[in-house]
Amino acid sequence: MIAIATLAIFIVAYVLIATERIHRTAAALGGAAMMLLIHAVDGRAAFFAERTGIDWNVIFLLLGMMIIVGVLRQTGVFEYLAIWAAKRAKGRPFRLMVMLIVITAGASALLDNVTTVLLIAPVTFLVCDRLALPAAPYLIAEAMASNIGGTATLVGDPPNIIIASRAGLTFNDFLIHLAPLIIVLVAVFAGLCRWLFRDAFVYHPERVAEVMELNEREAIRDRLLLWQSLGVLVVVIAAFVLHPVLHYEPAVVALLGAGLLVAATKVTTEESLREVEWSTLVFFMGLFVMVGALVETGVVGRLSQAAASATEGRLGLATMVLLWASTGLSAIIDNIPYVATMSPIVADLAHSFGPGSQVLWWALAIGADLGGNATAVGASANVVIIGIAERNGVKISFWGFTKYGLVVTLVTVAVATPYLWLRYLTG
Repeated sequence: MIAIATLAIFIVAYVLIATERIHRTAAALGGAAMMLLIHAVDGRAAFFAERTGIDWNVIFLLLGMMIIVGVLRQTGVFEYLAIWAAKRAKGRPFRLMVMLIVITAGASALLDNVTTVLLIAPVTFLVCDRLALPAAPYLIAEAMASNIGGTATLVGDPPNIIIASRAGLTFNDFLIHLAPLIIVLVAVFAGLCRWLFRDAFVYHPERVAEVMELNEREAIRDRLLLWQSLGVLVVVIAAFVLHPVLHYEPAVVALLGAGLLVAATKVTTEESLREVEWSTLVFFMGLFVMVGALVETGVVGRLSQAAASATEGRLGLATMVLLWASTGLSAIIDNIPYVATMSPIVADLAHSFGPGSQVLWWALAIGADLGGNATAVGASANVVIIGIAERNGVKISFWGFTKYGLVVTLVTVAVATPYLWLRYLTG
């Protein structure tokens, strides 16, 4: 009975978020409050449990990187990069989008996808403003590119870290098995964007002429602060990449970097906190509590086990069911608790199938990571992009994102399906 009530509350909250009848943060907080009220989850499980509680690693990673980005913004470096990108693309809108997609996907393979969109979004606003282009299509494309690129490596998306830990996979395993597919998917996605966002590619010769005459170096307002900020950012990025060696969580690294930057520069605490997207952080907290309640009451586990039991002992069928079920579920709930819940089931399946069963882990990773593109709340990067857009006066609605996301998800997972089948399930 409690599981039914939990599912009903989640559906109502999700509908409110999707229809935007009330602000998404209010809907998430209201849903979280109801979960606590009916004891679907208690305070300990909501705030302290690693599997069902608020993922404080995500919250503090966001907070730390938002502070670093806020300080960087004061240097003028984003204006510099915006002018540089516009000039390299010669003002051509689609060429610019492809450039931003490739940069975002590549950076997301080394950083986590949320950090990448936090860094690239300010550049996007500025370059779109310079060229009189609508920012929303570029922001949506970047969020999706970050989710695709993040699939390629162990550190690119948090679910991959969970999978690597459970399956005993290394950084190089992800590169060998997933990176080739992701390179193809980035190319497919770039071509898809030419059709999806065709109405946004309006060329304004007069704006382009103005940009081409600009000197990007003049955009830098504070060179000392720029070098200080870039120094901290490089150290933070290096620590992200070296996580398997250093064993510092990304959230710890981000907070240390933010603290060092504020302490060592002339930037005040008030100025550093001004750029933090507080409503986005609170939205994540509410969403984590709601999804945690679904996990706690067994709703996610039952769905996962039903998918697993439908395989009838056939590895090929198990792989395809896992791939597409993970895609569908990750479109609705956050992929971190989903993967945490599904990993033990996949481990049992892999053990029962024996040699050659590693394909199940790749199916889980691909489905969970790419499925996040399907809806506005399917991945952390999507939520962050929408929050940043709202703060800058650009409206990206739930369905405004999702109508593109569903197409991208179906196409990319459809491309991944024969890749898995031909590479691992034939011969």
